[in-house]
Amino acid sequence: MRIFLIDGQAPSMTALTAAVRAAAPEAEQLCFRSGGEALAAMARAPCDAVFLDVGLTEPDSFVLAKRLKKLQPRVNLIFTAGRPGDMTRMLELHASGFLCRPYRAEHIRRELADLRYPPSAEKPKRVRFHTFGNFEVYVDGAPLAFRHGKTKEFLAYLVDRGTLCSNAEIIAALWEERDVQPSYFRLLRKDLVDTLAALGCGDVLLRRRGFQGVDAEQVSCDLYDWRAGKPEALRAYRGEYMSQYSWAEFTRGSME
Repeated sequence: MRIFLIDGQAPSMTALTAAVRAAAPEAEQLCFRSGGEALAAMARAPCDAVFLDVGLTEPDSFVLAKRLKKLQPRVNLIFTAGRPGDMTRMLELHASGFLCRPYRAEHIRRELADLRYPPSAEKPKRVRFHTFGNFEVYVDGAPLAFRHGKTKEFLAYLVDRGTLCSNAEIIAALWEERDVQPSYFRLLRKDLVDTLAALGCGDVLLRRRGFQGVDAEQVSCDLYDWRAGKPEALRAYRGEYMSQYSWAEFTRGSME
């Protein structure tokens, strides 16, 4: 289980962190002192539950809650406070629960056992591709960097096609009319394979003699969700797709 803890005050954050750790020692905790940090993290990868202090400012905790739900509509919001708060606003946001300080492990366990949207038993995908806007790659929520800048575009094209592509097709798309040395193509391919393998994610790549591809079943991708008609992805698309690559215009046009 992946849990976000959002609290602008160090003492209450420390107390909440300790209580959650005692209640769910196997859970992954990510602590944030500001709403902006939490929003950026959720944009990279979803979470199962959010413990959100109602006293947060800049933005207001309820404004932040709406933004979090826009990114992940089925997020479990558990508001925290020193005393009972505005229950009406919490109900309007379909909050999963509410906790008052002092925090107790048994109270945390009760909330996590009765979430509005129980976590899926399906193991989350470690690799996530973000294609709406600029193309980005994340592994376990962290941006992925390659030795060679062109390697990222190599991977972007494989994600765009969503199937096995011949080496000749990849070269034609990435270099258009320019000649490219076979050794340079092999260098980029090796960089891609080695980088993912080093993180234990080599299985997301498909390779056949003369062909390369991405296994869509092994990754999370907004484009693939959009093609599957998932509501969150349909809402997320705003007309921008892999904006840094000219060859992506064909796909963007078909999406329109």
